[in-house]
Amino acid sequence: MFQAKLGDQVIAEADEADVVHIEGNVYFPPSSVAEGVLRDSPTPYTCPWKGECQYYSVRSGDDWLTDRAWAYPEPYPTAIDKVGRDFSGFVAFWKDVQVSQTA
Repeated sequence: MFQAKLGDQVIAEADEADVVHIEGNVYFPPSSVAEGVLRDSPTPYTCPWKGECQYYSVRSGDDWLTDRAWAYPEPYPTAIDKVGRDFSGFVAFWKDVQVSQTA
């Protein structure tokens, strides 16, 4: 089981079989992310091999931490081939969100 936490708040949790590992990041299925903790960010970015990125702000109590999560809503087909699995919409988190494997 993998868990993403911001402070004491669990913001995503998924079984090992359901997450995707890409470039040292754990990508969680969209359904595993807690309701109401992500908000679309307007920050533009396109990865040369994964495609157009959607950044998110992550809620921390009453505050929103800008661009602390991201996903590829429609990754390039070549990226899906390279990863070996469709990771459309899967969410990864920046370093202040602690991602760990639990027992």
